[in-house]
Amino acid sequence: MDGNAAQEDGVPNGKAAERNAGDNRDGSPPPGSPTTPYPATPQTRPEADTDSSDEVALPSGVFTLLTDCYSPTCSRDQLCYSIACPRRLEQQARLNMKPQPGLKKQISKESLGDFVEPGTLWIHSVPKEVVDSVTDTEKKRQEAINEVIYTERDFVRDMEYLRDAWINPLKQSDVIPEHRRTDFLEQVFWNIHDIIAVNTRLRDALNKRQKSYAVVERIGDILLDAVPHFGPFVSYGAHQLYGKYEFEKEKSSNPAFAAFVEQTERLPESRKLELNGYLTKPTTRLARYPLLLEAVLKHTPDDNPDKTTLPQVIALVKEFLSKVNIESGKTENRFNLLQLDQQLVFRPGEEVDLRLREEGRELVFKGALKKRGGTQGDGGELLVFLFDHALLMVKQKTKHEQYKVYRRPIPLELLLVSAADDSGATAKPQGKGKQGLAKKNSFTKSGSNLPALPIKVDSKGGYAITFVHLGRKYYSQTLWASTYVSQRKWVEHIAKQQEIMRERSLVFDTVTLSEGFFVGPNKVNCAAPFNGGRRCVFGTDDGVYMSSLEATQDPVKVLALLDVSQIDILEEFQLLIVLSERQVITFPLEALDPNDPMAGLKRAKRISSHTSFFKAGVCLGKTLVCVVKASPLSSTIKTLEPIDQNVRGRSKPTFRKLLQGGHDTLRVFKEFYIPVESSSIHFLKTKLCVGCTKGFEIVDLESLDTQGLLDPADESLEFVLKRENLKPMAIYRIDNEFLLCYDEFAFYVNKNGWRSRKNFMVHWEGVPTGFALRYPYVLAFEPTFVEIRHVETGSMAQVIQGNNLRCLFADTPPSTTNTSSQLHYNPYQGYGYEPYPNAYGSRQSIGSAHSTYSPYPSQRHHAFGRDEILMVSDDRVMAIRMAGPPISDNASMVSVPR
Repeated sequence: MDGNAAQEDGVPNGKAAERNAGDNRDGSPPPGSPTTPYPATPQTRPEADTDSSDEVALPSGVFTLLTDCYSPTCSRDQLCYSIACPRRLEQQARLNMKPQPGLKKQISKESLGDFVEPGTLWIHSVPKEVVDSVTDTEKKRQEAINEVIYTERDFVRDMEYLRDAWINPLKQSDVIPEHRRTDFLEQVFWNIHDIIAVNTRLRDALNKRQKSYAVVERIGDILLDAVPHFGPFVSYGAHQLYGKYEFEKEKSSNPAFAAFVEQTERLPESRKLELNGYLTKPTTRLARYPLLLEAVLKHTPDDNPDKTTLPQVIALVKEFLSKVNIESGKTENRFNLLQLDQQLVFRPGEEVDLRLREEGRELVFKGALKKRGGTQGDGGELLVFLFDHALLMVKQKTKHEQYKVYRRPIPLELLLVSAADDSGATAKPQGKGKQGLAKKNSFTKSGSNLPALPIKVDSKGGYAITFVHLGRKYYSQTLWASTYVSQRKWVEHIAKQQEIMRERSLVFDTVTLSEGFFVGPNKVNCAAPFNGGRRCVFGTDDGVYMSSLEATQDPVKVLALLDVSQIDILEEFQLLIVLSERQVITFPLEALDPNDPMAGLKRAKRISSHTSFFKAGVCLGKTLVCVVKASPLSSTIKTLEPIDQNVRGRSKPTFRKLLQGGHDTLRVFKEFYIPVESSSIHFLKTKLCVGCTKGFEIVDLESLDTQGLLDPADESLEFVLKRENLKPMAIYRIDNEFLLCYDEFAFYVNKNGWRSRKNFMVHWEGVPTGFALRYPYVLAFEPTFVEIRHVETGSMAQVIQGNNLRCLFADTPPSTTNTSSQLHYNPYQGYGYEPYPNAYGSRQSIGSAHSTYSPYPSQRHHAFGRDEILMVSDDRVMAIRMAGPPISDNASMVSVPR
């Protein structure tokens, strides 16, 4: 034992040293004093005789670890000279100091074993006369500059440690298998070499400046030259999370690497700091620059160049920090989505590609919700994820950290949310006020009558939120939030994200043509615009109405008929065709009298009875009207040709014709029979396409030969040919191919009936009742929404929600070729009805008496669908129009009516 520590009463020599230490301003002990105080040990004495002595044995030394410091000069506000002082850490905290060596050696508080280089303080690195020659403010400034420089040296040294102790040894050894060694090193250490290069240059420039001048005048010029090259920090910060993940994964799965890690972290060079601590240093270093430079700036006089340059440097660094935060946030989002994608477990046969790995995918909100009444029920807790495109409900499985998908994910376009407020009133995010998801002129009221879902309010069991999946995969799920605030957050986040999608991806907009007139039993069944789209006729159960779309007056009844289910106008023949009570009746347009609904009946001409439906279009260069009488086993199709008005008026009608209703308006062109039930007619250039229970049948109107559109020899069409109960609904010619729309899906075939574009397949989210084309989009109408798809990619472009939606008028005969080149043509601006195109796509001029067949296609390709499509909901008639220039194919949005 040291003799100084073994004095009889344990302290005299120590106290003398402390008194001498108190006279030394630099805090160092005087010569000969101990470098570390040791606890005194009591002297051994002979055991006293209890009978002859009353003396009590007292302590003869001090055990410093159990007492306050024994130095009389030690206080809470001054740093004690002894590194073993029990108050030392408290003193350093009070003085806001880093741990300093008692005798020029001490273990760093930040990293054990990190010995600070001599000259950490500026005042210790320059002669005393230099220190005395500057003001106190300048001393503080030089200390701040010195801290910038020596911490830069420390940072570069740490990065070189990563290179020399980790990267190079791993690169040269077999710890990591060779086939993935390079990728592993790149993932974990990323661009450390770039950071070393940038900061070595900065360190050398700062060192050179400091060695050249005892009092450094400025450092802003050096930093202003170096900081613009800090791009590697952004790249590193963005990738750091992946590096940590790869490191931990390799450490847990590779025993050789785990042993290497343990061995390397025990090296003196590591200063007992784990690798993860070094891997975070680039981001923490970047964040520290503004703090260090602001300290320099605080003590910089106004006439110093750094007063101007340092704020510029700080601003540049903060820009890089902002980029790091943004990119690291994106990385964290991608990383979490990647992990979640790997953890999801679907039920067999219910797998759904959520596209969580796609660029730009985002997790917007997540939280736990209860099912079946929350805490009062027997249901468990579900974890609900709100992505930027879908809502997902899962049950957490502790085994292997997996998530079992509870219900089918709901695309936000097909999501309806209902929630009850404190009073029990049902609130919907698409309702009035700021939560509305549609523009005022964009379908803002058609959904206002959506039935409110029954919401149970029970504050003890939670606050209910009902999620509804619209469409073919319909379901409704009520979950319970623990608080009203949580319930509101869910509703608001969903509404906000749906609004973002709508604003970002608006393709079509809706405009109200009539509101509140066709309600109740007088609902609209059909419609047809004419006069360049400025006027329109509507068929209802109560008759035919006419309206001017440019005026604000209500529609006026012009024909007193019952059960009008179909209506069309052949404007070039001035002919109105109506299907009323299963009878096809024609009327001259001039016979329609808004003042007398009965007057037009006098000039009516009954064409057919017991009719299922009719369809007008162009084939073989002729305007034709197909009248279909369909039964479950057969269909009779009569094709009629309009008689020119001038020809009809040349001879006076006979008495018999007067009894039948006056002049003939249509004459038979061809008539044929199909041994199946027909549901639709489509006009091609020279043939008819009949949609029936067998699929699409092609009829040659010249020979009346019939054959299936799809070639049975094509094995890739078995998914259609071997299916029953499929309903063929629409066919559109796109360039030299045909887009076939069934009630479940859509795909392309070529002119020979073989499937083309094998990778193209659209599965409708809803159950369509009608279709429309507006190139490059196809619209599928179902009662609760309009599904809009891009015809080239099949991707969802938009969903317009509503209540009891039906397509009224969208006729664009597929005898015209729809092509991408048409997008460069300025379409017809009338927003209304245009005469049917002829066989090659050129449109007839209004009032043309003849339709001349020509073997040469028109040079004006603008038959790419209607500019305006008519649609009806419970109480409104609307027109769907393009909202602006075409947008990205993968866009998706929601337009929810109020």
